[in-house]
This record gives sequence, structure tokens and C-alpha cells, in this order.
Amino acid sequence: MSEQTAPPAAGRLYGVGLGPGDPSLMTLRAVQVIAEADVVAYHSARHGRSIARSIAAEHLRADHIEEPLVYPVTTETTDHPGGYQGVMEEFYASAAARLAAHLDAGRTVAVLAEGDPLFYGSYMHMHKRLADRYRTEVIPGVTSVSAAAARLQTPLVEGEEVLTILPGTLPEEELTARLAATDSAVVMKLGRTFPAVRRAMETSGRLAEAKYVERATMAGERTGDLAGTDPESVPYFAVAVVPSRVGNPGSRPAPETGEVVVVGTGPAGPLWLTPETRRALADAEVLVGYTTYLDRVPRRAGQVRHGSDNKVESERAEFALDLARRGKRVAVVSGGDPGVFAMATAVLEVAAQDGYRDVPVRVLPGVTAANAAAAAAGAPLGHDYATISLSDRLKPWEVIAERLAAAARADLVLALYNPGSRSRTWQVGKARELLLEHRSPDTPVVMARDVGGPEQSVRIVRLADLDPAEVDMRTILLVGSSQTQVVRRGDGAQVTWTPRRYPEA
Repeated sequence: MSEQTAPPAAGRLYGVGLGPGDPSLMTLRAVQVIAEADVVAYHSARHGRSIARSIAAEHLRADHIEEPLVYPVTTETTDHPGGYQGVMEEFYASAAARLAAHLDAGRTVAVLAEGDPLFYGSYMHMHKRLADRYRTEVIPGVTSVSAAAARLQTPLVEGEEVLTILPGTLPEEELTARLAATDSAVVMKLGRTFPAVRRAMETSGRLAEAKYVERATMAGERTGDLAGTDPESVPYFAVAVVPSRVGNPGSRPAPETGEVVVVGTGPAGPLWLTPETRRALADAEVLVGYTTYLDRVPRRAGQVRHGSDNKVESERAEFALDLARRGKRVAVVSGGDPGVFAMATAVLEVAAQDGYRDVPVRVLPGVTAANAAAAAAGAPLGHDYATISLSDRLKPWEVIAERLAAAARADLVLALYNPGSRSRTWQVGKARELLLEHRSPDTPVVMARDVGGPEQSVRIVRLADLDPAEVDMRTILLVGSSQTQVVRRGDGAQVTWTPRRYPEA
């Protein structure tokens, strides 16, 4: 609240960050505010001992009014009708009322908070209930994250790395996904969550890098490798740290053997990457792929990139497998989903040869163009559909025409990949002729170009109006069935969907 709108006789509220535990890490401003306060409030469990008070103890005066805010429950169960959340809401409301009484009487109130007041701290519950009514100042403090990194003497992030801070109370699968998708991480609130956090580290491939820090800067401080930490010994005031790889070149786990991981980047940029794919790309020593797709992958220190033309898939696959056979961890980068008209087939085909049978190969899924285009247009793939490439570079047009006719007779929605290019200009027109032999001229066709990219264009046209001149290699076509519907929404946009129930069902 501003000075102008606060009640003139009211006191001032301070949220005072005390730092991670060592009293010498308190800021000068924190010490000054405590010294000037009339009331010092701090949270504690029912045993009455307050870590916050112990940090600030040497700065408390005999004439300070102390307000212990004692939690009614911590980790135990409660018979409150609103459950744990209900009993805590009542506690925070009551505590805020006690502090408000002091503020209304003109007293200055300092609420002590370990670490930083607005970083996973108890003070924020008072702030949300009081800051709009009283003049308030928050004094930042050194967080446990910074203290842990300092005690490990390890950089958390460097350059363009991303740091993710996670509560250990998240569901294990969510922890796993977020650990896989980030560069560096700190997991807070361990204690009883430690076994799940450790499993998430292992599943996401981060366990070998992870460090453990307990009570940083406090008595009883302990550090070490997370993998070797006894779960029974872990208190609440402990964190798991996955530090910077740039700042710790030896932290990347050395592969026991080389491998090839074939990954899909989705139809466009980083928004379409899965957490599993992000982890594989981060772990790779070498990236191999079509240059356009490699450019979608963030550059990382120490990684080697080998870009090539889009027409040398077998050579690219053999090159990647040769590197893996020599012990390298290789990611072959593909667009969309690597198993849909993309690099997974090329890699597995070469890997089936005698010289590469023992090279480990994994394929990770990605968002394919058909699904991305369908989502942008509505739900045209809501019922049975067929996926066909119109490129006759690797199969005769006669085969393509036969499959188009068969799918059209079966009344399947069609996802048509690779419809045209500078050197292939007639295939779309011929496909339209074949489909019109079995489909109404009013059949909706989704023309989706550069989905997810800066030039995204998604239009719905009649099959009879499909113009081959408007189709290129960055376009995918979704041709509806006899049941596919098109409606115009209230905002004027058209959407299309194919009902899941067929009329005869």
C-alpha cells in the first residue's frame, strides 16, 4: 500500500528475509528493520522452536513484543472439516488478525522469514492478507538455492542455460518431466519426498549429476552426491541440485557405450519439443540432421553438429551409427515425428546391417504435422484416417494412386504429406481428380502451411476448389470424409471435425 492511501495512524509491515541460516548472511537492511521494529513475529511448529527467531536472536531487544505464529499442524493429519487446507486457512487468517491489531495500534511489525520472504516462505501468507491495507516493505534475503550453490562451489547456470526450481511435493511424473526438460534444477522441500525425488532424478537421467545439500550455512550442514544419500537421513531443510553443465564440464555422465537416439522436433520450434526429447538433445555429444531441423535445436557448449542436405538420409544414418559405434552419444534430429516419413526408418534400416546390429538405437516420438494441422483446424482426424505421402521420389505414382483410391472408397479422412515442391507440381491436381471420383466436391480440405511457425496459414477449402498452385513442401493437406463437418464460429473463424460415431453404428 502506498504512503498516501495507508491509514495515517497505522504502523508499517515488514517482511524480513534472514538468509539461509548463518546470521552473518543477513543483510544490513534486515538488521536495521529488526532493530527499529516494535513487534517481531515469526513462525514455528508446535514445539515452539523457531529457526527464523534463532537466526535473528542477537538482534532482538528485551523490549521487543514477540508474536510467535505457531502452526496448528505441520505434516500430521487433522480432523478439521476442511482438512489440512481448512485448518491452515483459519491459522493464517487468525495470525493476520493478530498482526493487524498491532499495525492498527501504530506499531511497526517485522515478520521474520528464513531465506527470502517471497520465495516458498510463510511470510507471503501474511503479505497477501495485509499488504493491501498497510504500508509494507519486503526485505529480500539470500535464498537456500544460492546458499546451496555456494556450499557446493558449483555454478548453477551459465550463458543461456535455464534453471528450474521445483517443490519436491510435485507428483513424481511431473518432477520427472520437468527435470528432463531443463538444463539445471533445484528441488526444494525434500524430507519425506526424497524417495520420489530420487526416482524422478533417475528416470529423467539426471541422477549421476545431482548433488545433495542439507542445512546450507547452518549447524549440521551436509553435502554430497544425491545418489549416495540415505533417504532415512534427509530432513525438510535439504535441497537437490542439478548444476550447470557448462560450468561443470565433468558433470555430464560418460556413456558406457555409444548410442543413436532419433528425435522429432515437431512441426516448428521449441514449443513442440517433448521433455524426453529435450533431455536426449541435451545429453547428446553429437547432433546429426538436416540443417533446417538442426537450427531448431538450441546450441550447447561442447556439442558437435553435423548438418546435411535433406536428400542424403541413408548416408546421414550411417554416419550417425558410425559415431555411436565409436562410443559417441548421437542424436539424429528429424522434423515432426521421426517415425512418420522421417529419419527413424532410415536409421533402423542401416542399423539392421551386420556392422551396426549391436549399436543401441532409440526412437523418441514427436508431434507430427498431421496432428498439428488437425489441432489448428479443429478435429478433422477425429475418426479413422489414412496417412499417405504424395512424393513419388521413393515409390511409383501408380502405387500412390492405388492407395488414394482405396482410402477414398473406404471413406477415410486423408492426411496427405509431401504434396508438392518446385520439382513436383502435378501430383496435387492428379490426387484431387482421383478423390473427386469418390468424394463430393464440397468435401472440406484443410490446407495447413508452416504450422507452429511464423508464417502459419490454416485454411479450409472445398475439394473442388483445391488449387495446386497454393501447395508446397511446407504444406500438409487433410481431406475430410463424407462425415466431416465445417462450421463458422461466433468470431467468424471456421472449424472442422469428423464425428467419432458413424451413421450406421
